[in-house]
Amino acid sequence: MAQPAGAPTGQQPYSNGPVQNQLMHSTDGQGYSPAVPGSYSHQMPAKAPPHQSSGQYSYSGSQNVSQLNNYQGSGQTLNRPPVAAFSGSPVQQPGPVPQVLPVLQNSAAVSSAGSFPPGASPPVLSNWQYSQTPVSQPLGAQTSHLACVPGTGSAQPPSSVSGSTNPAGSYQYAASPGAPPLQNSYMKPGSAPPPVTQPLTPLHPPRPPLGLPPVGGPPRPSTAVAGPPSAQFQLKSAANQEGDAVSAASDGSVVQNSYDAIEGGGLMAPNLKMNRSVGYSYPALPPGYQHASPPGAPGMNASALQYPDGSKHFHQPALGTNHLTASMGGLSLQQEGLRPVNLLQERNILPATLLKAPVPNLHEDIQKLNCNPELFRCTLTNIPQTQALLNKAKLPLGLLLHPFKDLSQLPVVTSSIIVRCRSCRTYINPFVSFLDQRRWKCNLCYRVNDVPEEFLYNPVTRVYGEPHKRPEVQNATIEFMAPSEYMLRPPQPPVYLFVFDVSHNAIETGYLNTVCQTLLDNLDSLPGNTRTKIGFITFDSTIHFYSLQEGLSQPQMLIVSDIEDVFIPMPENLLVNLNENKELIQDLLKTLPQMFTKSLETQSALGPALQAAFKLMSPTGGRITVFQTQLPSVGMGALKSREEPNQRAAAKDIHLTPSTDFYKKLALDCSGQQVAVDLFLLSGQYSDLASLGCISRYSAGSVYYYQSYHHKHNPVQVEKLQKELKRYLTRKIGFEAVMRIRCTKGLSIHTFHGNFFVRSTDLLSLPNVNPDAGYAVQMSVEESLTDMQVVSFQSALLYTSSKGERRIRVHTMCLPVVTTLSDVYLGADVQAITGLLANMAVDRSVSATLSDARDALVNAVIDSLAAYRTSVLSIQQPGLTAPYSLRLFPLYILALLKQKAFQTGTNTRLDERIFTMCQVKNQPLVYLMLMTHPSLYKVDNLTDEGALNINDRTIPQPPLLQLSVEKLSRDGAYLMDAGSVMFLWIGKNCGQGFISQVLGVPNYGSIPQNMTHLPELETAESIRIRAFISWLREQRPFFPILYIIKDESPLKSSFLQNMIEDRTESALSYYEFLLHIQQQVNK
Repeated sequence: MAQPAGAPTGQQPYSNGPVQNQLMHSTDGQGYSPAVPGSYSHQMPAKAPPHQSSGQYSYSGSQNVSQLNNYQGSGQTLNRPPVAAFSGSPVQQPGPVPQVLPVLQNSAAVSSAGSFPPGASPPVLSNWQYSQTPVSQPLGAQTSHLACVPGTGSAQPPSSVSGSTNPAGSYQYAASPGAPPLQNSYMKPGSAPPPVTQPLTPLHPPRPPLGLPPVGGPPRPSTAVAGPPSAQFQLKSAANQEGDAVSAASDGSVVQNSYDAIEGGGLMAPNLKMNRSVGYSYPALPPGYQHASPPGAPGMNASALQYPDGSKHFHQPALGTNHLTASMGGLSLQQEGLRPVNLLQERNILPATLLKAPVPNLHEDIQKLNCNPELFRCTLTNIPQTQALLNKAKLPLGLLLHPFKDLSQLPVVTSSIIVRCRSCRTYINPFVSFLDQRRWKCNLCYRVNDVPEEFLYNPVTRVYGEPHKRPEVQNATIEFMAPSEYMLRPPQPPVYLFVFDVSHNAIETGYLNTVCQTLLDNLDSLPGNTRTKIGFITFDSTIHFYSLQEGLSQPQMLIVSDIEDVFIPMPENLLVNLNENKELIQDLLKTLPQMFTKSLETQSALGPALQAAFKLMSPTGGRITVFQTQLPSVGMGALKSREEPNQRAAAKDIHLTPSTDFYKKLALDCSGQQVAVDLFLLSGQYSDLASLGCISRYSAGSVYYYQSYHHKHNPVQVEKLQKELKRYLTRKIGFEAVMRIRCTKGLSIHTFHGNFFVRSTDLLSLPNVNPDAGYAVQMSVEESLTDMQVVSFQSALLYTSSKGERRIRVHTMCLPVVTTLSDVYLGADVQAITGLLANMAVDRSVSATLSDARDALVNAVIDSLAAYRTSVLSIQQPGLTAPYSLRLFPLYILALLKQKAFQTGTNTRLDERIFTMCQVKNQPLVYLMLMTHPSLYKVDNLTDEGALNINDRTIPQPPLLQLSVEKLSRDGAYLMDAGSVMFLWIGKNCGQGFISQVLGVPNYGSIPQNMTHLPELETAESIRIRAFISWLREQRPFFPILYIIKDESPLKSSFLQNMIEDRTESALSYYEFLLHIQQQVNK
């Protein structure tokens, strides 16, 4: 049997272990049981290895699936001795694979650069510690913080070179001109967070400038990309822009070696000059700047993306002083965040509006330049100076990112130069200091760099000599048009391959009609240009390809029945140009739903179909979209049912892990060739999402799950699939992307969460990046931040747009450093903390058990409130006291315990639990919080008071209610927004006026049992409530079904299940939970 396509010959199976995610280590007897293995087996369904610190996957061990736990502890994967450079062998591709574009032939051949030497076992961390101090690093390499200080990243070759050229970093994908309008971008009403009002302790005098770091890092092995010459660009500029993996040829030219080189590691290099004709002959041709839309549009904090206008912009202090620390004197001392709250007495602590992120306690001139918290936020907006202080607070330190979010405006810079630190490769940003006109000091590694001549001219103000007023230094979120130096190969075309399950079971559901029609309706809206390619594969027990060759009168179907050794027939006509072959493509989509209606074939060869899809796509890269309706039953990747309904909540839920590593291995092969796989699972039966989800998790894809999808028996799912598929097909997409997160010297990142593959220590490989994906990282304080007033974090996402442009999206955030425990609590961001703990708990569920994860979540609350009580409160008070900033912490953790991912009881299907875990790991924080703690509104008397006016629509803003039946009245109507579903509950005695004017029926008894739509009536009440529900739906990328329910409705139990504060069959009420926490805290 042929091995998975693209697996390097002679290489042992991949043993991917996760970096374990530890939550907290409790020193007071309430910690997690030390019996639990500290390492986490990376087998999270459909999620990227959340904790992978780079290079976690070592393909060089001969471990089998059950040993996937052998992962190095988070934080320690970054410290490994350098290993020999990778020499990739060409992919063995059976069958005549067409070379549509030059193939980068190192598919999935990840070198062992990130793994331990044979025989060495990775150190195991104790359970869920925040205090991870990585073991010592190889000589010459810097500590593991991703801030790439000199030497970081240069001590080891990239662990996998796949055809991508993107620098790592987190990007927001900005709409290119001509792209479809952004849909569903999440815009919170009033996106400027309210001032949190926490005092910062007075800041120390500015730190003296540090001396220059040593000029050279350890020499980097010169590893050229293993691939055809077309994939290796000879750069004629004397300096490589990312500055770290470059080899100088004898003629002085520089050869790019890897993605790591492109995004930049640690060796110093002169600032890159772009090979463009703009900007060199200053001042006749100033660099051009484009603004995607006027600053101040809704959706971003206006301050976050505002160009200076002369009056509001940040004033650079007299040259020679540090513009950050010099302007941080006037900090107001407001102590609201530290006010002790007795949770047992103050029951109405839920704010009436959605909770906003706390505002860091920085001088207003700096804060107005800070990154929008919807894109980048930290669990602690006051960073503890030492790891000891962080340990004492018992709170997790980490970042949550939504890097490619749809933005209403985004500064896009096309310039002759991209200015970056010569040591750590940080992009110049609003938080650097200008020592004088000609020198700037990096805010991450403190190196002093020269300001390039071209950068002295400001194209916005047309003034020479004001580098600190340029857009790059005035915007915390910015996008650069990247030059050819940021490419390993020419930008790939957009390539979309659709793979359809056409077994009898699949045809029975009727999904093919919906999907083909939605595709037909949106063919012209697929992101792309004249190079866009498209192809189709269908499968049951055999695989069917469709030739769309020009000149054919109709599509030609080619059947491959040898699923044990899949090959590609007629490779050149299976992926075709969308514009040139549109009629044939439309014919195929119209006929496909009828082609298999008589089929009695019940088998499903999903594994071989995915292998075929991979072979077809690997020459170019792109996106595979697969639709599956049952458990794969034949060929590679066949699975057996593992769900036993009576044991769904067994103490040891062993089926959260994959039953085979086939899908993970294939995903890693895909990642190596810049292919992502998105899975749409439409199934009424158990389909082992824990195993299938790996194909998306490790290839940076997404998972969609439609439980019990059927066009007749469950018609409400049809609309949901249509709406979500339309968003999926038309949203922005970035190809062959990489992302890197850097932070100030002294901080280190040790665990990543999301869907991706970690390449070369800290470089996240994202074959596709989409605007609906979120990521999280855990951090530690590796070296004391003494004398630092502030620290910074920067994510950089390098990607190819659907128009074939290479772009870099950069986000930078600045936060103050504090020295006291009370200030750490003062700056706690309770939503970000909850989101990070949820990611860590998913890992714990998989590596240990569900009950361990639940215990760890409860202990996180107990430990932090106990630490606050003993170390901050001067007067011990009766009851359960929390600082105001953490007043919602117990409520949010209780909500997590009741969420499908972590709840006990037998009413949660295994695939449903796994899907919810996938969402925890891959959703931006704002959606995760809505799923965890739904919003409840009283809607039978909506008014225009306090309403928003958007595009001539009036959107009512009713106050939020606590999630308790106590808040319901039989005289009213209540809307519950739980993220992916909404419930409109009508009380038995609800006013006749509301029922007739909103529901269009005469009385309560006439309300239909399965009502899921509000009629479009021209009454004021109907217009208001429909505007409110539409507005809520528009703010998310998925489509929540609206269920209208009465007291007798079967769905009432689902509605009540979301009443977090009430007791359920298997979970405590909020008050009982507080009593339990109090008992533990007072021990």
